[in-house]
Amino acid sequence: MVDKLISAHPAVAWLVFAAAIVTALGVLWRSVGRPVLRTAKKASNFIDDVVGEPARPGVPARPGLMDRVQAVEKRLTAIEHELHPNSGTSLRDQVDAIRDAVAGDTPG
Repeated sequence: MVDKLISAHPAVAWLVFAAAIVTALGVLWRSVGRPVLRTAKKASNFIDDVVGEPARPGVPARPGLMDRVQAVEKRLTAIEHELHPNSGTSLRDQVDAIRDAVAGDTPG
């Protein structure tokens, strides 16, 4: 019966063929296309985080990973400086001075 319908109306064969192609493309997109695009978007976001983004109108610049690590290292160096005795201006020197003053006040 299908053979008679297709031979009588060639347009039906083309419609069936087109529907099969559209269905196949839809299945392919659903099973492969979307996951690939999702992964590509995640990779793009990761690269933007590592490299950073320049400023654009209405949006400030975002520093990259290396710039942020460098800023953290500078802050850590400043904190470490305060933890070691130096010429009397570090936090450690101040704590030592308070300890010596309190130790001198207690009868012993």
